[in-house]
Amino acid sequence: MNTYKSFKTERLLLEPTSKKDAEFILELLNTPKWIKYIGDRNVHSIEEATNYIRNKMLPQLKKLGYANYTVIKKSGNIKIGTCGLYDREGIDGIDIGFAFLPKYENNGFAFESANKLIKIAFEEFNISRINAITTKKNFRSQKLLLKLGLKFDKITKLPNENEKLLLYTLSKYDCS
Repeated sequence: MNTYKSFKTERLLLEPTSKKDAEFILELLNTPKWIKYIGDRNVHSIEEATNYIRNKMLPQLKKLGYANYTVIKKSGNIKIGTCGLYDREGIDGIDIGFAFLPKYENNGFAFESANKLIKIAFEEFNISRINAITTKKNFRSQKLLLKLGLKFDKITKLPNENEKLLLYTLSKYDCS
């Protein structure tokens, strides 16, 4: 079954997203902030969410051994968000991303999960540089990226997209 590693922090479990997370992924992808800052993925049923996981998340997990992680709050075993390391077209290197259900924002969960994945990326996955992209208007994401130690690098665009995005980077060698 699932032979990919899960990770723990003080309050959270990070488990590789699988088809069993379809109901949660359906909810997350349709939150207003996901649609505003990440984009409408046109996922409107459990079946479409299952296909999204199968086609967008699992291939990278199988290829690289890491991808999207479902973030689960240990107390109550509640799925609250996602955090992942992505081999994204148009980004040179690995990109970190995160999204949480609105009622779990402002609790430090994004920092806690992303900080753990950055550490794992450098120490276990031998990734030497982490990138992150965000929209110019997503000030909370920008603030979190800076808190995680990433630095603004440049303005970029993804292939087949018109929106200008802010690219942040962190090198393994910048960390002490």
